Amino acid sequence: MRIDLHTHSNRSDGTDPVAILIRHAHEAGLDVIALTDHDTADGWVEGRQAAEELGIGFVPGLEISCKLNGISVHLLGYLPDPSYAPLADELRIVREGRTDRIPAIVARLNGIGVPLTVDEVLAQATGTPSVGRPHVADALVANGTVANRSEAFDKYLADGRAGHVSHYAIEPGRAIDLVREAGGVPVIAHPWGRSSYKVMTEETIGRLVDEHGLAGIEVDHQDHSPESREALRAIARNLGIIYTGSSDHHGLGKIDHDLGVNSTEPDQLERLLEVAKTNAAASNAAVPEAYLP
Repeated sequence: MRIDLHTHSNRSDGTDPVAILIRHAHEAGLDVIALTDHDTADGWVEGRQAAEELGIGFVPGLEISCKLNGISVHLLGYLPDPSYAPLADELRIVREGRTDRIPAIVARLNGIGVPLTVDEVLAQATGTPSVGRPHVADALVANGTVANRSEAFDKYLADGRAGHVSHYAIEPGRAIDLVREAGGVPVIAHPWGRSSYKVMTEETIGRLVDEHGLAGIEVDHQDHSPESREALRAIARNLGIIYTGSSDHHGLGKIDHDLGVNSTEPDQLERLLEVAKTNAAASNAAVPEAYLP
């Protein structure tokens, strides 16, 4: 059974429309896919419908932008009620923060001689409620400044580069609380990828489990070396939490993140769904259901 619990559509910074993403997952031989767009649940209805038509399992989720001690950390929230007001309000603020910084990013790039307009960026952000750095990268690809998103981030958009502008992000513990209050299951995404390894220590992960009810961590991910995966799996087992695997697929937006390149073990998905039942029962939230044919 092949299970991919972290993917993106063009409702955030992926390049595929939701139905196309689900079709590609089916063609790739996946049995279950989770749609986890950044800070939005906009694609869930279409995703489930497409999954039902193709007979592939579907788990609704989202990826929440967080910061800990100034370092970016991402939280995957599975099966929360997106209409739960405190969570919905935070997601709206994060999305607005992403979009509102686009003129500042464009101005910084123009200031170092990089040709770009806000309209060019917006033209790349089709179907999404929030415009982010990946859409700036796509605009730079479209106008010939760089060859791909990776080059755009490496040269201009990554933390510390000339075009980087920070945005509002919630503290991970608070995000975990909100996901649980909304009846969902909180899992830290790629905890040792990019810069998050600086703050996602075993001690920090343990604190988030003990104090906030973190349910799991993403272990098998392209940003993790074999050694990191082994260590993270051991941490998850020591803490008694779920460990997942996924592609973090973004369509054409990320190289080497093909659907199903990493997968979640079936027993870990079962554990996740059991936690979802427990958290839903403890809340008054109108949680969605996973579709598992």
